[in-house]
Parts: sequence; C-alpha cells; structure tokens
Amino acid sequence: MITPDQFLAAQKSYAQAAFTFGATAFSGAEKLAELNLQVAKTSLTEAAETTAALLSVKDAQELIALQTGLLQPTGEKLAAYGRHVADIGLSTSAELGKLAESQFGDVKSKFDGLVENLAKNAPAGTENVVALAKSSLAAANNAFESAQKAAKQVAEVAESNFQTLSATATKATKSAKRAA
Repeated sequence: MITPDQFLAAQKSYAQAAFTFGATAFSGAEKLAELNLQVAKTSLTEAAETTAALLSVKDAQELIALQTGLLQPTGEKLAAYGRHVADIGLSTSAELGKLAESQFGDVKSKFDGLVENLAKNAPAGTENVVALAKSSLAAANNAFESAQKAAKQVAEVAESNFQTLSATATKATKSAKRAA
C-alpha cells in the first residue's frame, strides 16, 4: 500500500519536474527572443548605414557596386542566424530530453517497486495476473526505450543534415564573393 506521505512526496516530485521542464523550455524561448532582438538591432543599424550609403551614391556604377556589396554577406548572415536558431533548439531539446529521461527513470523505478510489492502481497492463485503485469511492464519499458533511441537518432540525423546544409550555404556564399 502507498502511504499518504509517499503519495505526497511523489506529487511534490512530479510538480518539481513539471516546473523544471517549463523553466527549461522558457529558457530556450528566452534565448531565441534575445537572438531575434539582437538581429533586429543589427538590422536597424545596417539599414541606417545602407540608407546613408545610398543617399551618397553619385552614379550608376557606384550604385551597382553598393548593391553587390550588400547582397554578398546576406547569405552568410542567414546561415549564421539559422545555425544559432538550430543550436538553441537542439540544446533546449537535449535538456528537455534529459529531464524527461530522468523523470521516466524515477517513475519506472517507483512503478517497478509497486508491482513487486503487489506481487509479494498478492493472494494465492493470482500468480498469472502478476506475471502478466510484469510482462506488460517490461514490454512498455522496451517500447519507451526504443522510441527514445529512435528520437535521439532522428535528432542526430537532423543536426548532421543542418550542419551539412549550413556548410554548403557558407561555401556557396564564399564562392559567390570570390566570383564577384
């Protein structure tokens, strides 16, 4: 039997885990907001500089040179922004995954203890029901672990693909710079 103290301790643990999970997610959102504010500030400064440069253009050749100079770093800036966003997303996701994994481990151990306690105190003749419960628990644990491994593999593949895409975009931008 679960005592009221055990039940209360479990509820406190679950509430703490929920708040930790929320704080981690909020931290990731905060980092993304900070990045976007910095991008907006930088863009505003660059827009002012570009406007001043456009207003000082004296002929068509100067205008073309200015346009070419402005377009070249845009790809690099977009790739850098994408990398920052991906880094924030991946790190937040990894932290949330660790929290979920830890919480699942706690719940699993408590539930395993409960099943064992029930098995010890089960009335005679219920051995098949206890065996079925243990078998179901093992199957659920295996399914969760398989899903967790698959999710990690998907995250690793996504990160690898993003890194490849980012490197390709950076190379293309550098090639375009050299060509100009």
